[in-house]
Amino acid sequence: MYLGIVTGTVVASQKVDGLRGQKLLLVQPIDDQGRATGIAQVAVDTVQAGHGDRVYLVGSREAALALDPWFVPVDAAIVGVVDDVHVPERDHDSGARS
Repeated sequence: MYLGIVTGTVVASQKVDGLRGQKLLLVQPIDDQGRATGIAQVAVDTVQAGHGDRVYLVGSREAALALDPWFVPVDAAIVGVVDDVHVPERDHDSGARS
């Protein structure tokens, strides 16, 4: 599971049957501080995310299982919209320097 920011949409005129009616979004993977970590990728949206949303994604086999029917050929699937990221170790370290 990893984090990303939705940066756009993808339009495909032809899709495999399992992807018909599914929204495809362009997502930039990020770390827990919001910094880009790699290249943007296409992900199938299972939670009605929108442009600018911070999301969490699954990849590989888990992505293929995120849709109904299972085992649709996808590499990434958005499975949640993130409201906040809390990293106790980082919060503790920043508080110690105050």
